[in-house]
Amino acid sequence: MRPTLLIHGPTASGKTQLSIQMAKKFDGEIVNADSMQVYRDLKVITARPSDAEIAEVPHHLFGYKDAAERGSAGSWLSDARTIIADIQKRGKVPIVIGGTGLHLLALIEGLSEIPPIPEDSRAEARTMVQKDNAESAHAYLLKVDPETARRLAPNDRQRVARALEVWLATGNPLSSYHENKTPPVLSEGEWLGIALTPPRIRLYNRIDRRFASMMMEGAMDEARALADRNLDPALPAMKAHGMPWLLSYLRGEISADTAAEYAKRDTRRYAKRQFTWISHQFPFWPRIPSMELDVRSKVIHALFKEIDGAILK
Repeated sequence: MRPTLLIHGPTASGKTQLSIQMAKKFDGEIVNADSMQVYRDLKVITARPSDAEIAEVPHHLFGYKDAAERGSAGSWLSDARTIIADIQKRGKVPIVIGGTGLHLLALIEGLSEIPPIPEDSRAEARTMVQKDNAESAHAYLLKVDPETARRLAPNDRQRVARALEVWLATGNPLSSYHENKTPPVLSEGEWLGIALTPPRIRLYNRIDRRFASMMMEGAMDEARALADRNLDPALPAMKAHGMPWLLSYLRGEISADTAAEYAKRDTRRYAKRQFTWISHQFPFWPRIPSMELDVRSKVIHALFKEIDGAILK
């Protein structure tokens, strides 16, 4: 059985174009590992592959959840396990792409088995980490789960809230679940991983240009459609990069220019965190530093040829 290909990289680094080229070259099918591209309501704002791109090669797990659903790494892993097995059964190469490092890590290391969290615990945790209380929430986490707290910045409200809701719901620290993981979907030797790490200045410029294109292609219409549904603002889809600022503009709280600038700023900051995640969690993955597709293709083709034709027929 030929190995599964895993492609990681920050937002706007060219993963979509690269994955399509790889799928054509290695008779593969693409599997989404981006936590926001699973939502059908977020086609533009998440830069999901276009209809034309999806028509080129088979794509899986893109736009298959409603924004009202609370997606998770666990639910994605279950879906990905089934899809990858089916692709392999048909003799194709699964090509898993995404900027959500936790999803890719779950494939090769398993996922901590955390009990379901009641909504009241989620709500309490969210209240604790509201902007004005971020420092005190982190200080509390330091008392009940020092191992997790030391790994998180006080202003990383999403992850601090996650750790707090686990403590509130179970009475156990999040770190206590890390040793008990589900079996990995892909064992050692069954996958090849590659990380795209383009020059940051060029990437940040590309993020800014891409957001301008998103606005022209209907990002505001997506935001307006979500606003009309009156969904819980704490749902993952409502927190897609740029979406909170567009919703704030629609409520008349800020100008369109301010919303755009804040959205681009937050996306650049997210890309910076993705670089850090790659450095810490995937230190041995080959790096593809160029943003030029033809250069990346040649580098990756050479890498695969070194592995005894594991991918190439």
